[in-house]
Amino acid sequence: MKRFAVLALSCALAAPLAAQNIVTVNGQSISQKQFDDFISLLIKQGAQDSPELREQVKNEMTIRLIAVQEAEKAGLDKKAEVAQELDLARQGILVRALLSDYIEKNPLSEKDYKAEYERLKKEEAGQKEFKVSHILVKDEAEAKKLLADIKAKTISFADAAKQNSMDPGSGAQGGDLGWAPSGLYVPEFAAAVEKQKKGELSAAPVESQFGWHIIQVDDSRNIEFPKFEEVKPQIEEMLRQKQLTEYQESLMKNAKVN
Repeated sequence: MKRFAVLALSCALAAPLAAQNIVTVNGQSISQKQFDDFISLLIKQGAQDSPELREQVKNEMTIRLIAVQEAEKAGLDKKAEVAQELDLARQGILVRALLSDYIEKNPLSEKDYKAEYERLKKEEAGQKEFKVSHILVKDEAEAKKLLADIKAKTISFADAAKQNSMDPGSGAQGGDLGWAPSGLYVPEFAAAVEKQKKGELSAAPVESQFGWHIIQVDDSRNIEFPKFEEVKPQIEEMLRQKQLTEYQESLMKNAKVN
């Protein structure tokens, strides 16, 4: 930051105090303020201020101005599709500016983040996740035969999954789906998982939109809610999006739309 201050001061001393424009192209000027604003924007986005950056920005702004002048000279800004794009771009810029201004004037606090964290934590209290294995086959008859063979111990669950499951990912792992809350599964599968006890094999094959499942619940445990610091960025983003949605809904509600 100190280096930037020195650089800015040296630039100011090198330029005449009366200078208001950095360049003039065909009678149209690029002002010092436009230039400085562009540099400030780039720095906010992570660029490092330097004489090289300033020279690049000056060249870029000059080239853009020449191109815009040429486009206007050719009447391209009057073409319907170009005019529409310009209007849409203007609308997008204004909407982003409006939302940024709203967030700046209505900042969320650490208290808001922690309150939302506690709400989510309470919501998840008592929820379980399950370590599940399954074998997925096309028809019920095949599923019933496999289930009978597994119960009779003529084949292990893992071998049956590797040899017969249509789910290539879990099949290669002996049917293992890993840990997950039941809500991540399709309703029929989830209901079966929730009813089964630890180490229990499904009494009968379960049908879903994917086929017929033989399900084994290997283990279950209470969901361990992450620490506040671990999920704070996601909570911030979630609350910000909620805040902006509510703001836009209020604008719609107060507007006269016929």
